[in-house]
Amino acid sequence: MTQTSSGTDLGAGPTEPPILTSVADGVARITLNNPRRKNAITLAMAAEIVAFCDRVESDPAIGAVVVDATGTYFCSGADTRDLASSSADPASPEAVQRTSAVYGSFVRIGSLPVPTVAVVVGGAVGAGLNLAMAADIMVTTPDTVLDSGFSARGIHPGGGHISLLGRAMGWSGAVALAACGQSLTGAEAVARGLAYTAVPAEEIQATVDELTRTAAADPELTRRIMTSARLELGPPAVGWQSALEIERGVQMWSMSRKGKASWSSRGPNRS
Repeated sequence: MTQTSSGTDLGAGPTEPPILTSVADGVARITLNNPRRKNAITLAMAAEIVAFCDRVESDPAIGAVVVDATGTYFCSGADTRDLASSSADPASPEAVQRTSAVYGSFVRIGSLPVPTVAVVVGGAVGAGLNLAMAADIMVTTPDTVLDSGFSARGIHPGGGHISLLGRAMGWSGAVALAACGQSLTGAEAVARGLAYTAVPAEEIQATVDELTRTAAADPELTRRIMTSARLELGPPAVGWQSALEIERGVQMWSMSRKGKASWSSRGPNRS
């Protein structure tokens, strides 16, 4: 295993980096490490998320990514100090740059060439929920609270929040959370399609290991599957006939890589 970290942030403590990263056995992990502020994301943290994504994209040995956080709360959104600065002059280039940097880092997570698993414990609100939804798979606990949070603060959702909700839950679910201020527990989120599974905290690591094992064992195939998934499922999704064509050449590549002999039940060197 290799673990790296950089940067400083008051929320993480004077000697602790606000972002931790590691790579082991084909799985890359990025951990929000700002627990004193419920892992609120600063501009420095957003920059490190982008740097982590650069590393994943350039390393063909990585087959899966895990996004998690230290402490008891996944992410409370963008750092309120940055939000306060932006509210002073929201139309200024500096304010636009601040919000774009945070949301842009989430887009990078959501565009990675490998499956991403967000481990959401305690809660996620606002931009923190955006980060969780940016991942391909959300693993949570039954009592975790997922909350849009924007309207409760008197501001319009940002970062494609409504689109991300709608992609997972449809029109009614998106409106219920974004406009009507409703929240969901982890168990409810699974029932509504927002999360993949909700398990007790002590079972999360085993669940994540199971989800990432196959993808990490064959990163080359995994990356090709993910390319097809993003092309086929979108948004926007393509029709069945288009999906057949997207998959045809890549499946032929995988069969050629496998080879004829490997299909024999008596082993690859027997006829």
